Amino acid sequence: MARSGPEVADIFRRYGDAYRTQHDASLSTAQRRVMTAIELCRTAALGGHVEACDQCGHQRIAFNSCRDRHCPRCQSLARAQWLEDRRAELLDTQYFHVVFTLPEPIAAIAYQNKALVYGLLFRATAETLRTIAADPKHLGAEIGFFAVLHTWGQNLLHHPHLHCVVPGGGFSPDGTRWIACKPGFFLPVRVLSRLFRRLFLEHLEKAFAAGELQLFSDLQALSERNAFRRCLAPLRKAEWVVYAKPPFAGPEQVLDYVGRYTHRVAVSNSRLIDIEDGAVRFRWKDYRHGNRQKVMTVSADEFMRRFLLHVLPEGFHRIRYYGFLGNRHRAQKLAHCRDLLGMPAPKASNSRSEKDYRDRYEDLTGHSLRQCPACHQGQMIIIETFDGVTGRPSYRDTS
Repeated sequence: MARSGPEVADIFRRYGDAYRTQHDASLSTAQRRVMTAIELCRTAALGGHVEACDQCGHQRIAFNSCRDRHCPRCQSLARAQWLEDRRAELLDTQYFHVVFTLPEPIAAIAYQNKALVYGLLFRATAETLRTIAADPKHLGAEIGFFAVLHTWGQNLLHHPHLHCVVPGGGFSPDGTRWIACKPGFFLPVRVLSRLFRRLFLEHLEKAFAAGELQLFSDLQALSERNAFRRCLAPLRKAEWVVYAKPPFAGPEQVLDYVGRYTHRVAVSNSRLIDIEDGAVRFRWKDYRHGNRQKVMTVSADEFMRRFLLHVLPEGFHRIRYYGFLGNRHRAQKLAHCRDLLGMPAPKASNSRSEKDYRDRYEDLTGHSLRQCPACHQGQMIIIETFDGVTGRPSYRDTS
C-alpha cells in the first residue's frame, strides 16, 4: 500500500540528477546503483501488473519493486521471513542485547575500507563474546548469538556499531548441561570492552602491515607506518564503548525488538516529515539529551550524502551468526540446547513454499495484499502484466 507521506525515493527522484552532476567524482559504483534502484522502485521503468477486484471491479496498477536491500520500500517481506525463521530458534531463557561501537578515528578508516574494517568489527566482536563467555571465571559455556551491523546514528552520520542478541547461557564444555547466566547479568562490560579493543587493534594492525588498507584523501598521511601507529596510540588507552542493555522481558520480546534493527538502512520512510524548497525534515532521537524526539532539517544534498554513507559493499553480509547459532551446525546444536532446556521441538514451517509472494506475506504478517481497497470484500486478481519502459520514467511524487 502506498504511503501518503514523503519517501526517500522522492528525494532522490527530485534531486538525484543534480547530486550526480555535483559529486560525480566521489560517487562509487555501488552508490550510483543504489540511487538508481531507489529512483526506479515501483515505477513504470520496472514493469508491473494490473489488478482488478473480483467483486466490485476496482482496478489498480502495481509496479514492480527494485528489491535493493538499501531501499526503504523493499524489505517488508524479507524482514517478515527472517523473523519467522528466527522465531523457530528462540530458546526458553533470558536474552541480552550487547552493542559494540567503533571509536570515531576508526570509523573514518572504516568508511574508506568498508568490507575489510566492517569484517574486522564482526570478527573482533565474535571473538570477544565467545572468549569471555567460555572463561570459567565468567560463564564457562559455549554461547550462540547473531550480530547486525548498523553504520548510522539517528542523525544519519557514519557511526559503525554491532547489535548482538545473545541467549543468556550456553552448554558446558562437555555438552552435558546448560549453564545459565545470573538473572539480569550477562558478562562484565569492562572486560568485554578491553578485550574487544585489543583484538580489533591487533587485527587492524595486521591488515595495515599486509597492505590491505586503502588510505586516501584526508587519511593519506596515515599510509606511513609511524603515522598510523601514532593514530592508534591514544585508542589503546581510551575506553571503547560496549553497552549491555537490560535483558529482554522474554523470548517473544526479542523478535519485536530486533525487527527494528535488521532489514533497514539509515532511515525509514516513516521518519520523514516533508521535503520543501530543497530541504528535508526528519525525526530523530537525541540520545545525549534524554532520548528526546527532535526534528532535524538538512538540505536535500546533505540528506543524500548521509544516506549514501551507508551503502554496503556488494555481497557483504550485515547479519551474521556465531557459536551454536552458526550456520554450519545450527540445527544440530539448537536441538541439543532444547534438550538441555527441556523444550519441545518447534513445529515445521512451510512459509518458504512456492506460494505467491502475496500469500507468503499474509501468512507471515497477517496482512492481506489481495483484499480490495475499495469494497474490502473482493480479492484483487491480476488481469494484465507489462514490461518496464525504456528510458527514464517521468517523476511521480508519492507525497
